[in-house]
Amino acid sequence: MAAHTSNPNGLVPIHVAVRDLAQMEEPGPQANDYIRRLLAASAKYTGISWAKYGAEPRWLDMETGTCAAAINPSRFSGEGADEYDRFLSGTVSRGESALIIATMGTADDDDNPVRSVFGPPSGRVDFRNFTGAVVGKRLLAGAEISLVPGLDGVDHDLGLRLRNRPSNAPWWAMTLQASTVAGSRGTVVREPEGELTPILVDSLGEPVVARWTSPNAQQIWYIVPDGVDWNQIVDWLVQRALPEHVPAALRRVRSRHHLDPALETPAETQARSALEKLEHRYLEDKDRLKDDLNQARQKAEPIRNGLLYGTGSELEDAVAVVLRAAGFTVTDLDEELGDTLSADLLAVLNGATCLVEVKAVAGPAGEKLISQLQRHLDKWPHLSPGQPVTCAALIVNHQHRLDPAERPAEVYQRRVVDALRFPVIASGDLFHWWRTQDWPAVQAAVLGHTRPEGAQDAFPAGGRETPATSRRWWRLWGKDGTA
Repeated sequence: MAAHTSNPNGLVPIHVAVRDLAQMEEPGPQANDYIRRLLAASAKYTGISWAKYGAEPRWLDMETGTCAAAINPSRFSGEGADEYDRFLSGTVSRGESALIIATMGTADDDDNPVRSVFGPPSGRVDFRNFTGAVVGKRLLAGAEISLVPGLDGVDHDLGLRLRNRPSNAPWWAMTLQASTVAGSRGTVVREPEGELTPILVDSLGEPVVARWTSPNAQQIWYIVPDGVDWNQIVDWLVQRALPEHVPAALRRVRSRHHLDPALETPAETQARSALEKLEHRYLEDKDRLKDDLNQARQKAEPIRNGLLYGTGSELEDAVAVVLRAAGFTVTDLDEELGDTLSADLLAVLNGATCLVEVKAVAGPAGEKLISQLQRHLDKWPHLSPGQPVTCAALIVNHQHRLDPAERPAEVYQRRVVDALRFPVIASGDLFHWWRTQDWPAVQAAVLGHTRPEGAQDAFPAGGRETPATSRRWWRLWGKDGTA
């Protein structure tokens, strides 16, 4: 192995069981799969700012006996086994725990995570000198991941960092399994040793990030999903994991990230403590705000999708939610009277009773929609003679296959709507009023009143004509309630 100076340089040596990509030649067209796999394995660690985070990598063919930690060491005989043995021997000779980071699964092994009839891709992490293994099964996209409560500071910090990975990042649910050894006398099952401590879990409570500790605490493994941001992992390793599990490692190299608290001045102690609290609070606040954003989106999505792209009951339900938010008492007439017997909704506000017909059309709206609402108005006295209607409104999600910005501002041409006895409202307008909580605009549009002074425009100025300038608001019914 290549010799390496033992003089302290402030950088913590970390064994990485791949070849240094900078020393490898670009494969030619005749390169075999083995060479390409070596290059792909090394490429995963490019872009790590080792010195910035106070570390230096020890690749294959480099001395590893003084390394403070290892990343994905070779767990079997063959290439990398000597480096791994020297790393383990070095930790034992110093009376330290071997701190190891291992990745579960292979992120780029599967653009299609269900490519096999035998189930989704799996991963496996085996331990040197101990029985058992951690086996992972890849989760489907969109898995819900949460932080285990009550973790110590080091594990909690790692969990917060990894929980904020991109939404399309892969996860593997992990279990600790026994080892099976086939011999001349049959298969022997050996129960797993050590303890697997969850850090992040899926919705079923299965760990997706975990810490495995050997029975004698000589080995501490942090198992993370493949595809992590290695800069974050190395930063966490030097600043949080090593000070906790292998504190002498930073002292040996005189790392700038470590100073014995007994040697600090009060000002240093106060500043360091404040910085640690700030970093911890930032990660917690980021996690909380991300949850707030997800909850807000989950609440808004049904309304946004319903009003802008919905048809049928999805659109009707979204309209009903907006009308109720604007203060209307809303009745679903399809449920109360039966489908197609009347309009879709009955909206009541301050003595005004409105029949509301809700429709969606993929292309331009036809005048048939107008006649349908007119028929409902004519039939209403026979369906509910004790509750006369005072107004009506037609709400249309028109051209719903187009992007909302590409749709015509008006459902119908002016010459059509000028002769109508009720307003025609684009569901896109309704969405913008709901989004900005402009309830007076919703009320004015549905009731056919003059738009209140100072009410917000549905669309921002510029580009598209706004309803405030392009549409008149109807007063269809006289003061005595007659048409």
